[in-house]
Amino acid sequence: MVRAGLTTDRLVRAGAELADEVGFDQVTVSALARRFDVKAASLYSHLKNSQDLKTRIALLALEELADRAAEALAGRAGKDALIAFADVYRDYARAHPGRYAAARHPLDPESAAASAGGRHAQMTRAILRGYDLPEPGQTHAVRLLGSVFHGYVSLETAGGFSHSAPDSQESWTRILDALDSLLRAWPTA
Repeated sequence: MVRAGLTTDRLVRAGAELADEVGFDQVTVSALARRFDVKAASLYSHLKNSQDLKTRIALLALEELADRAAEALAGRAGKDALIAFADVYRDYARAHPGRYAAARHPLDPESAAASAGGRHAQMTRAILRGYDLPEPGQTHAVRLLGSVFHGYVSLETAGGFSHSAPDSQESWTRILDALDSLLRAWPTA
């Protein structure tokens, strides 16, 4: 019997909140059932298993990030767009560490194709068109930006920059300035 009030959407959102609290790796159907004070079996009418729950949380996180990035990018170009886009990822990771980890969760090809991941790529490429980067340079630049944003955010959220001056925000600003300069002078060969 389906427990009143439990829906797939409600469970996924509660799973995302749980991920932010205890870490994405700790999210399971059993942990989610404890949150609702029900038996895990009562959740299986909404979720196949813990992998299904994690995939759904990943899809939610990708959607939330894409929506925030699209809003931040509206009307911006060049360096302003680059900074707005980067700040969305950094702010999201700091506010929602479990969901940010979920956004990097490997997806099967069908789930990936249906996800907001494509929107992320389109927005990144739109920013790079403002720098007049043709292929294959554009693909290399997409990979560079993703690596820098994710690497910095991962180190920062793990406390990697809290032990020395200057503060993390100053470094972030300098890194984005450097990325802007690099993109403006991107090598053609």
